This record gives sequence, C-alpha cells and structure tokens, in this order.
Amino acid sequence: VQLVESGGGLVQTGGSLRLSCVVSGHRLDDHAIGWFRQVPGKEREGLACVSSMDSYTYYADSVKGRFIISTDNAKDTVSLLMDGLKPEDTGVYTCASGPRGYGFCSPLAKTYHYWGQGTQVTVSS
Repeated sequence: VQLVESGGGLVQTGGSLRLSCVVSGHRLDDHAIGWFRQVPGKEREGLACVSSMDSYTYYADSVKGRFIISTDNAKDTVSLLMDGLKPEDTGVYTCASGPRGYGFCSPLAKTYHYWGQGTQVTVSS
C-alpha cells in the first residue's frame, strides 16, 4: 500500500490550499483514510478522517468548519480542502490508511497502518 501527498506550499493567513492523497494497493473505499499534522515538539494531531464507503467523517475542533475531507474513488484520491488558514496550521501534513470499518474512523495515529511521506504547509502571518 502506498500513499502519496501533494498540494502543500506557502500561503498567507486566510488563504486556502487543497491537499491530495493518492492511494494505491487497496480499494480506497474499503479503508478509513485520515489526515494528520505534525509540528516539531508536538504530538501528531489527527485533523480529519473518512471511514469506509464515506459513511462517517471526523474533524478535530481545531479545523472544524474550515477543512473538508472528501474522496474521489475514480481517482483513488482523498483530498483535504483547507480554508481560512492560520499560522498555527503550519506543519507537515500526512495522509494515512487505517482499518476497515463502516460508520466510524479514528483520529488516533496508532490505529493507522500505512503512511505517506507528508507535504509541508506553511501559513505566513
């Protein structure tokens, strides 16, 4: 299983970015997919996830109302649309593939099995 992220970059406060995660090696809609953020000196934070068959989505309070996770099964891609970006959103964003399961996905990194390399997002003030 491989996950490849793209779409990171430098953006000003209030700007938007769309991150993409292309998944290969398993059916996209069979597994939970999550997006995580890593900042030096802090624990990896689960930002959003979508469960099998798009049956459930989760958003961390820090991004609720600003970020949207979506899937495109035809392109084997899970996207994270980020609006209203803030300097505290700066970090390395990584997508991960988790367990099969309908109706639930977890924001806990330890429940995910496969990880991408990450893409840097920097929000300038």
